[in-house]
Amino acid sequence: MDDLRAAIGRYVVLPSEEALTAVTLWVAASHIQPALQHAPRLAVVGPTKGCGKSRVLDVLHETVHKPMMTVNTSPAVVFRVIGEDPPTLLVDEADTIFGPKAGDKEDLRGLLNAGHQRNRPAWRISGPEHKATAFPTFAMAALAGIGDLPDTIMDRAVVLRMQKRKPGERIAPFRSRYSVPELNALRDRLTAWLAPLRSTAEGLVPQMPVEDRAADTWEPLVIVADLAGGHWPSRARAACLAMTRNEVVQDEQTTLKTRLLRDIRRAFEQQGDQEALRSHDLLAALIQDAEAPWAEYGTKGLNAYHLANLLRDFGISPANHRFENGRQAKAYARNQFLDAWARYCPDPVPPASVAGETVVARRAQGKPLAPPSGTLPIGPPGGPAGPRPTR
Repeated sequence: MDDLRAAIGRYVVLPSEEALTAVTLWVAASHIQPALQHAPRLAVVGPTKGCGKSRVLDVLHETVHKPMMTVNTSPAVVFRVIGEDPPTLLVDEADTIFGPKAGDKEDLRGLLNAGHQRNRPAWRISGPEHKATAFPTFAMAALAGIGDLPDTIMDRAVVLRMQKRKPGERIAPFRSRYSVPELNALRDRLTAWLAPLRSTAEGLVPQMPVEDRAADTWEPLVIVADLAGGHWPSRARAACLAMTRNEVVQDEQTTLKTRLLRDIRRAFEQQGDQEALRSHDLLAALIQDAEAPWAEYGTKGLNAYHLANLLRDFGISPANHRFENGRQAKAYARNQFLDAWARYCPDPVPPASVAGETVVARRAQGKPLAPPSGTLPIGPPGGPAGPRPTR
């Protein structure tokens, strides 16, 4: 385990020591996967290209149990490769599978969600006799991509939030002629150590520092650490606490950013949906909202730096804008927000009217008729023939 951790650290710069520990444990857990109740996902995500996501998968490919690497796949393929001794799925460019231009991938997302837990098969009609067939879904999977993966997958994953290397951070170049033999030798040592311990691992019930789904996801990693002994049990639990807490903070920050997008949309609406709003005018509108958290954000309330920093992940930034009086000022253009509004806080879809169904509102004795709520159908009431007389 120590040699594996050192080897992984030579080829990739991970965001923390805890992340390096987690990757090492995840690789080792793949070698006892048939004995596990849960198959944790490994989400390797970063804000841009060049953060080392693909290099992580390169290292995993040479060290995990039965790797299956793909840059795209379909549910039909995954159904058929998973069996009693399933491969470890390694999916690069996962953002092309789940991104906004990827189309409908709910089957694949459902498969990856179901495969986190044992005994969650997918049923399909298969074969020349068209029989209902149960396809196993239980398999470990690492998915790398730009930006966060769907929430349901992130919730079942050990999350590595990769960043570009800083000047001075050095790694060994990954070259097949010497990197692959070195990593394959480590893989073979892991197999020789862990394969005979699968029955032992199956009976372990480790003490976990977290609960619920986080415990389900991290339990296989802690089991491996307990099998290794030495400093690994304490190191694994420390990594579990640190990384799950980091994701809680990340979720809170994401929720805050979504709230910011909604409040900015409201500010534009209150100003008549102008083409642009000056930065200080937008800040004033946000801070004046007594029910919003912006007046107490940071130490002295939301400022221009905070605002720009919160919006950066959405690709939104202020720029010089010329207003009607001819003066220039730093401002936010409304059209910059349209894509983020559509993705993160879309307008609620109005309820669809049911064809052929008429709702009759009766006036209560002595009370005026309450105004209707929701969206009224377009066209004459009661259909083309007009309303029917009531008695």
